[in-house]
Amino acid sequence: MTGAFPLLALTVLGYLLGSIPFGLLLTKAAGLGDIRNVGSGNIGATNVLRTGRKGLAAGTLLLDALKGVAAVLIAWRLGGREAALLAGLAAVVGHMFPVWLRFKGGKGVATGLGVLLAASWPVCVGACVIWLLMAKFGRISSLAALIAFAATPILAAVFDDAGVVKLAFTIAVLVFIRHQANIRRLIAGTEPRIGQRRAEGEAEAA
Repeated sequence: MTGAFPLLALTVLGYLLGSIPFGLLLTKAAGLGDIRNVGSGNIGATNVLRTGRKGLAAGTLLLDALKGVAAVLIAWRLGGREAALLAGLAAVVGHMFPVWLRFKGGKGVATGLGVLLAASWPVCVGACVIWLLMAKFGRISSLAALIAFAATPILAAVFDDAGVVKLAFTIAVLVFIRHQANIRRLIAGTEPRIGQRRAEGEAEAA
């Protein structure tokens, strides 16, 4: 079935899958209103957790990752590996800049990991291990995510080929771009640690 669907169509499909705002949909379905009016206004799992609903936050994290997995696997089935990598990247872009929300989305961590899981699971596992270790010892969620994604191109070079290296590098660049506010606070020494209450309006790391 390789090449059965046009590359552009599968890339658009990946973007549309990635742009599904599960955090917003789940919180609205639970009767909690618009998650964009809570905390930082981010649609990711970290901000959903601020509602006090751990189950909804876990569901958001899982679904945001699964849409990345789905984008890659569907495109791989219908268009081959090149289409899968492009669709995966498009899913991350869709999550970060969803057309339905005036291009104001999440940080891409969960969706990016989902894409890497489907594209090259050893890279994803390595990134998750780094993320968990950094979160445990550094106690700063955004820093853990940034270091984990910075490591993904190296992990891809070890475990996979140039195509996955390019995918991992591009996703990492996008994640860093969406974490600009976090990076400024890290430099200033004001980024909250895990478990520390965040000020209203601060950006999330998910």
